[in-house]
Amino acid sequence: MARAIAFDAYGTLFDVHSVRALCEEMFPGKGAALSQLWRLKQLEYTWLRSLMGRYEDFWAVTRDALVYALKNQGITPVEADLDRLMGEYLRLSPHAEAAEALKRLKEMGIRLSIASNGSPAMLDAVVRNAGFDTLLEAVISVDPVRVFKPHDAAYKIVTDTLGLPANEILFVSSNGFDVAGASHYGFESVWIQRSTGQMEELGVQPRHAIRFLTDIPALLA
Repeated sequence: MARAIAFDAYGTLFDVHSVRALCEEMFPGKGAALSQLWRLKQLEYTWLRSLMGRYEDFWAVTRDALVYALKNQGITPVEADLDRLMGEYLRLSPHAEAAEALKRLKEMGIRLSIASNGSPAMLDAVVRNAGFDTLLEAVISVDPVRVFKPHDAAYKIVTDTLGLPANEILFVSSNGFDVAGASHYGFESVWIQRSTGQMEELGVQPRHAIRFLTDIPALLA
């Protein structure tokens, strides 16, 4: 049985598309497109920067992705608009079942943590805003190793921080690339199928595929 669980943050515990409402308010008719492209470029830039060896923290990456998305939609980036939209990343809405799942797992005596690309300040803000800080033992950022998931170093920092071998940690993510990276590293991985039922073709598969975070306690029973 897993002794600890490491949750991905963005997309898994927190809804990255809760920014859509503000995008739509500020730029009517473009909210959905901005939200989708912002997230896509955010992920692409983490991979590209890792490959290029040009690390910038997740705040800078997220801001660059937002600038790209705005320009793509024919919007000239204005500093005040950037600040307002970036502020939404500090208070992303948790997914509906996240709080219940964390509470139930903590009651089971499982050590709970976040393992994320997010910078420490970003993660601290979003976790506190959701009230999850009292439920988590650790909030682990890739920032100290200066490379993003799915690089092995981004997962090794989890085992080092928790002081457990990978096979005693359940890694939970809704992002296919993240599940593949975690599985490759040696975690028992759980894929939360939020947006698609199709796994990435990367030669590794998650141990479990479930629909909701609240399905996890049954896996550990």
